[in-house]
Amino acid sequence: MTPEKLLKPYDPKDTESRIYSLWEKSGFFNPDNLPGERKKPYTIMIAPPNITGSLHMGHALENTVSDVLIRYHRMRGFKTLWVPGTDHAGIATQNVVEKDLKKQGLTRHDLGKEKFIEKIWEWREKYGSTILEQLKSLGCSLDWSRLRFTMDEKYQQAVKTAFNHYHEKGLIYQGERVINWCIKDQTALSDLELEYQEEKSKLYYIKYPIEDSVEFITVATTRPETMLGDSAVAVNPNDERYKKMIGKTAVLPILNRKIPIITDRLIDKEFGTGAVKITPAHDYFDSQVADQNKLPYHKVVDEIGKIINIGGDFDGLKIAAAREKILDELRRLNLIEKEEDFTHNVAKCYRCRSTIEPLLSKQWFLKMKPLAEKAIKAIESSEVNYYPDRWKGVALDWLGNVRDWCISRQIWWGHKIPIEGSEDTFDTWFSAALWPFAALGWPEKTKDLDTFYPTAFVTSARDIMHLWMSRMIFSGLEFMNEKPFKDALIHATILTKDGKRMSKSLGTGLDPVTFIDKYGADAVRFGLIYQEFGGQEIRFSEDNIAMGKKFSNKLWNISRYVLEKTGDKIGVKLPGNISSDEDHELLTRLDEVGAFVSQNIETYQFGKASHDLYDFIWHDFADKYIEYSKTQDTETTAQVLGYTLNIILKLLHPFMPFITEEIWSLVPNQESGLLMVAKWPVST
Repeated sequence: MTPEKLLKPYDPKDTESRIYSLWEKSGFFNPDNLPGERKKPYTIMIAPPNITGSLHMGHALENTVSDVLIRYHRMRGFKTLWVPGTDHAGIATQNVVEKDLKKQGLTRHDLGKEKFIEKIWEWREKYGSTILEQLKSLGCSLDWSRLRFTMDEKYQQAVKTAFNHYHEKGLIYQGERVINWCIKDQTALSDLELEYQEEKSKLYYIKYPIEDSVEFITVATTRPETMLGDSAVAVNPNDERYKKMIGKTAVLPILNRKIPIITDRLIDKEFGTGAVKITPAHDYFDSQVADQNKLPYHKVVDEIGKIINIGGDFDGLKIAAAREKILDELRRLNLIEKEEDFTHNVAKCYRCRSTIEPLLSKQWFLKMKPLAEKAIKAIESSEVNYYPDRWKGVALDWLGNVRDWCISRQIWWGHKIPIEGSEDTFDTWFSAALWPFAALGWPEKTKDLDTFYPTAFVTSARDIMHLWMSRMIFSGLEFMNEKPFKDALIHATILTKDGKRMSKSLGTGLDPVTFIDKYGADAVRFGLIYQEFGGQEIRFSEDNIAMGKKFSNKLWNISRYVLEKTGDKIGVKLPGNISSDEDHELLTRLDEVGAFVSQNIETYQFGKASHDLYDFIWHDFADKYIEYSKTQDTETTAQVLGYTLNIILKLLHPFMPFITEEIWSLVPNQESGLLMVAKWPVST
């Protein structure tokens, strides 16, 4: 007799929260509670979402991928652990709480540092776990008993230990260097924390007089205000236009400072006039040129975006006002040769979207060369593998050209740099780089660390590949003498239907929870992963989620039919008296699909695996064999139907865990226990 529940249409709202509670009560998310003997560990560390965050489409895809792997390996008998956690997200969290204060007419300075930090902890308690609850609604089988937060007391100890290790080894230093400065957030940023935005601007061609001559050398710049800090004019040594000027002295307009005309092979002869101004205190490339040529640094823009060290009417002017004043003066002196419309990419803060100001600043740095060399060796020797393989070259290129890492930030929320007198905090990614081992208890020698490190797999979108993945590699090698993970998957970035970046602030973001409420978690999971074929981008379409919902309904109806047809004859063994061509064809195809799905999961070809399952279940099983079975009334046919249903529920479970677990619970005479710990089918 078919269970009453199966006679009704499938309702994810009635099923999913109940099934998730069942999984949690079982304790099987915790590897220590798994049934049977499980010696070989399989570990994934979640990419810890920000405590400011809520689930977005990228999170939904990323965590579905990880859950597929965890459920697959759990069913294969591994000691599976997926560690959950959240990141304190220094700048992002401080921004959110400051915005909240602004609504009350307050700033963090009104509260003071201590009270402001208390306010952030209150905010974290209230909102910081939102995304974790949303991950549960997606069906993610994380071990919640091992939940970590990057500002936990033990994690703070890990960060201090890492800093002290680097410091004692001579890899940490404090120095004045040109860094990326966010005027709004009042902090330094690393190169990887910048985003570039195309902007329309002007390219100004400014004439610099040659000393004791009527000649000029014309430079092109988009930032005339920084000329106040010029130390030289540079040209390419192979540029025939300037052969006679090399070694001469130019006179800096307005300030009348004498500056040399020098050469550098990296000067682009095709940009502007081929002659560029060198402003060492406000451009990283220019600072390198200055160091090679022993040029002086003139810092003329301060941390709040005002002109300094010039005197007269300039000091105290904001950047925009200083630009206009300089242009007016240059026009008066007839030193502007021409102006052109110019479109270029402008560096923006990745959090507040303010324009970045490169400037000379005293910061803490981590020497990267010896650390990068370790990571390069591990990647080249395939200790760490990238999927798709093309990302290996991207990783090696970045590590081979990496600059020393500016690890200090001038914000209040975060890990304090443990040096007396310093008020700076660490770059958020300094602590995130320790995640694979710090979240398992390091620097203590814990049982978890001994059992579950190194991890098997990590995944993220390409935007944090270097921010997080590359830094985890050298951190793991430095502190654990072993790679932090074996395989790294760079999953696709999900864009809007018309190919634009998804952003809630821009109004182009879509909330996966909305689609979970509408279609069910299984539909969202299957609809997303169905499109994951190793490409860089997925253009989101709700049609794929709707397809996942229809597939859920199809599976439900298939299961109802099989139970009606077989009664109590559903079993886990292959029938021994198969005679018809239809039986042979279906079971052969089922065996092939089982092998394909296993192979594709192992090689992270999730789109292929889901397509194989969809095609087999809908076409081979439903359209062909079930239609055939309607004309048959034999025990063998019933056994083939029951056996096939048993296998497809197992194969589909990692992708669509809720509906498969629900059907499994309604099928009589099956293997005992939950589907999530049933044995994965082995192809014959």
